[in-house]
Amino acid sequence: MQVSENAVNNTASLKNLKGFDVNHPPDPKLIDSCVHCGFCLSTCPSYRVLGKEMDSPRGRIYLMDAINEGEIALNTATVEHFDSCLGCLACVSTCPSGVQYDKLISATRHQVERNYPRSLPDQFFRQLIFSLFPYPNLLRILLVPLLVYQKLGFTKFFRATGLLNKISPRLAAMESILPEITLKSFQDKLPSVIPAKGEKRYRVGVILGCVQRLFFSPVNEATVRVLTANGCEVVIPKSQGCCAALPEHQGQTEQAKALARQMIDSFANTNVDFVIINAAGCGHTLKEYGHILEDDLEYREKAKDFAAKVKDAQEFLATVGITAKLSPLTDKPLNLVYQDACHLLHGQKISVQPRQVLRQIPEVKLREPVDAALCCGSAGVYNMLQPEVAEELGQQKVQNLLNTGAELIASANPGCTLQITKHLQLQGKNISVIHPMELLDYSIRGEKLKL
Repeated sequence: MQVSENAVNNTASLKNLKGFDVNHPPDPKLIDSCVHCGFCLSTCPSYRVLGKEMDSPRGRIYLMDAINEGEIALNTATVEHFDSCLGCLACVSTCPSGVQYDKLISATRHQVERNYPRSLPDQFFRQLIFSLFPYPNLLRILLVPLLVYQKLGFTKFFRATGLLNKISPRLAAMESILPEITLKSFQDKLPSVIPAKGEKRYRVGVILGCVQRLFFSPVNEATVRVLTANGCEVVIPKSQGCCAALPEHQGQTEQAKALARQMIDSFANTNVDFVIINAAGCGHTLKEYGHILEDDLEYREKAKDFAAKVKDAQEFLATVGITAKLSPLTDKPLNLVYQDACHLLHGQKISVQPRQVLRQIPEVKLREPVDAALCCGSAGVYNMLQPEVAEELGQQKVQNLLNTGAELIASANPGCTLQITKHLQLQGKNISVIHPMELLDYSIRGEKLKL
């Protein structure tokens, strides 16, 4: 049979396609578990906004399979669909076939960062993020010019004129979620060991986070007070750094591994019963250390042991029980809505526990929003890398929260808090967003909220 010249050329070009390397590509067995039923479509936030098959979990799995098989290339056309994924993992919760999309998209993102040459502007912006955000000591230095920037009124100027958005939508998105910088952002007041109040029940480590410790230090302080009030001796290693969530979620393989090793080493020989984290995205990554360091012979077992000790603060309290006396937060019943962070709800399967904890506060009435499982659009740094999609999701989320008629919003993730606060302000709503640990702290101390 004679083979046409075009067919030979097409076969040769397919062989030369740039695709995944041999270092943990998306697992064909996991890909084959997808029966393409479409149940994931209605829960996928990027598909809801963009409306394209290739911007759904099912569509991305098609792309992964085709790249694995050498049928299409890892190029701009395919990478943009992987980049559009928020990594919210709602599809994992929804899938009736149990497809492990979380493992597939994680493997793909690491492949993309190794094998796809991004444009220079994209490289610069990503490098800016990965060089600053995972390093709180370096980021704290940047706070000085940012404090001056805010005090001189540039925040109001750029947001009112929209000038920064015309220069760079990504920089504008980053600036739009910048919280107010205060003197507390420059301080590390928590000691290395804080004794339990009353009888000691547990010895626990606390992870401070990066964004959390700089912009939400009151959350960490409240968490420590709540833990000590409930019989926990708290250990805070000063050598701890970033949990690796940001680089891990964006495919920065070696940076994520290095930060994970540093975190494990910082808690070595502390003899803690549990490691407590109060940020949803961080907690999900900390529990994945065994996977992140599975190829590291020295740290593989250490990583598994460390991950087994990690507990979300709300998960921990719901399990061991609250022993401290709780008082009402206001002089009348308080209508409260709890915002489910994706990496708690879908990543860690923690949904009931936060509600159990909050309902123990006297006079708290929990409201449930429509589409509670839908991502708010923050998704780590997604709202800075994909601002258009994130904007629409942020608007939807805030409207759904407001429609509950709640007077207060509880959020257990700093990224969600920044995103929701931004869109509340854009809608002219003066409603506070508070971490559940802060609410418990107010209740234990008998201090009333100022709404």
